[in-house]
Amino acid sequence: MAAKLRKGDKVIVLAGKDKGLTGEIKSVDPKAGKAVVEGVNMAIRHVKQSQSSEGGRTPKAMPIQLSNLAVVDANGKATRVGFRMDGDNKVRYAKTTGDAI
Repeated sequence: MAAKLRKGDKVIVLAGKDKGLTGEIKSVDPKAGKAVVEGVNMAIRHVKQSQSSEGGRTPKAMPIQLSNLAVVDANGKATRVGFRMDGDNKVRYAKTTGDAI
């Protein structure tokens, strides 16, 4: 099945503690059905000090379910993603505006 959400997409969170926040997808794990979004679902991780890096508490973006994310269209609103053929190419498009993503 083709991926509706991909790395680099600008998305908005639909549900959960970060509802309404937007960010860019940094990585996607299709097998687990999760994605890491920059600045969303942050958790504090404790890092041990080493010779090369400073130790301490660092914020890290944790994975979030794909079902809780939606692509942001040109108007800045959440939209569903559809597929259509443009000539020989299969492209994703925003269902609200009809624009190719």
